Amino acid sequence: MKPHIHPASGLVAFRDRSTGRIFPITSTLAGSLERTIEFEGRTLPLLDVDITSDSHPFWTGQQRTLDSEGRVEAFRRRYGARSGAGEEA
Repeated sequence: MKPHIHPASGLVAFRDRSTGRIFPITSTLAGSLERTIEFEGRTLPLLDVDITSDSHPFWTGQQRTLDSEGRVEAFRRRYGARSGAGEEA
């Protein structure tokens, strides 16, 4: 890597607003955050985030499954089956 072209990085505490879980991650935001938190004996800059893997429906198993067959049937009801597809007019 070339020296002096990369931003400075440091450890930052990301806190999930909905679950309260804290994720310490290396980030370039370290120098720009004003709020701090004591985490595992260290004072870290703090950034609150709305969604993390701790609260996202995909990772928690609370994701809805869509009925793709029902969606196809709804499309067919709305637009109807077109007869003569591919035939010349």
